[in-house]
Amino acid sequence: MRDTLQRFLFEEHPIRGSRVHLDATWQAVLERHDYPTPVKQLLGELMSAAVLLTTTLKVQGRMIMQIQGTGPLKLLVVECTNNLTLRAVAKSDDEVPSGSLTELMGDGQLVITLETDRQQERYQSIVELSGNSLAEALTQYLNQSDQLATYLWLSADQQQSSGLLIQRLPETGLEKDEDAWNRIWQLSNTITEDELLQLSHEELMHRLYHEEDVRVFEPEPVCFRCSCSRDRVANMFMTLGYEEVKDMLREQGKLEVACEFCYHKYEFDEVDIEQLFASDTPRPPDVHLH
Repeated sequence: MRDTLQRFLFEEHPIRGSRVHLDATWQAVLERHDYPTPVKQLLGELMSAAVLLTTTLKVQGRMIMQIQGTGPLKLLVVECTNNLTLRAVAKSDDEVPSGSLTELMGDGQLVITLETDRQQERYQSIVELSGNSLAEALTQYLNQSDQLATYLWLSADQQQSSGLLIQRLPETGLEKDEDAWNRIWQLSNTITEDELLQLSHEELMHRLYHEEDVRVFEPEPVCFRCSCSRDRVANMFMTLGYEEVKDMLREQGKLEVACEFCYHKYEFDEVDIEQLFASDTPRPPDVHLH
């Protein structure tokens, strides 16, 4: 069950679902950052949510989920690609008390950005954050922005993170059980946070849906991977312009940029900068750096 996504489909009803479980991927984030416990829990939940939401999209690229607010927890960012690679970061006060989502974030916004691999298309949705939990807030967003009814259950601790999603698909005219959606939602809603974290995919399927006809697909691997690169940093300098970068170089002696996600450091000295701006080779139009 380590770091896997399990998709499933109800054979007799237009309903699909997925369950994700993260441990090494989640630990890879915690190894790079020392967050207060409430921040860890929400960031872990957002990582699982990002994987689950990615499964409902047909995007060859990445989805970036951000929650930003005015409370002690300032920012959560998770990026998930269609290949199920993840990276995540959070920003908060040094001390963050336990509390509901709105107590931690204050006046918050949920920002979801979709980017294709070549960034030819970009879609962004920004909504006010509401709900006492992350699962509640995301469920409200999904049911307001999408005509397909969707529900999420999320849980995380300092060792692992897990989530469950069910989604009602468009009616096919062959629906045999009009109460199927309500029944499957009620079954799903009996899952506890401990069960979500501790049960294997097989145990969870049996625990919730043993009386349903469910097709379970092969599990898919999920892993931590940061998309930062030296080229991205170079492109950032190119957008600033030669004179501004030279001024920064005179003040600092050398330029050092650390990725906020993985803390990898990229250094540029005067020779690097001169070569960068003297090059006639077109650089890829990728200026995204976090």
